[in-house]
Amino acid sequence: MTVQNDDRADTAGAPVGRDATDEALEVWIDQDLCTGDGICAQYAPEVFELDIDGLAYVKSADDELLQEPGATTPVPLTLLTDVRDSAKECPGDCIHVRRISDRVEIYGPDAE
Repeated sequence: MTVQNDDRADTAGAPVGRDATDEALEVWIDQDLCTGDGICAQYAPEVFELDIDGLAYVKSADDELLQEPGATTPVPLTLLTDVRDSAKECPGDCIHVRRISDRVEIYGPDAE
């Protein structure tokens, strides 16, 4: 069976990342574990940004820094590989990528 990604978008119109089951994904950062290395912002500056406090945060589709603890943002399909690599390479193991539908983590420290 071949899984295809279609051109669906989130409410802001950005393509949303999907895993192998073709489900929309979101990402969040646990700032309590963030080491401030900035690897995530190097991989995907459209999704991650270091703030003045030296910690990484996710950004909204409108490029707004989301500083609330546990804030999530959809993963744009075009950046899925970069976001996944950010989670894998993060020295603080603080990047969590999960399915929106059931909140199961697929990349990050709590991935099954």
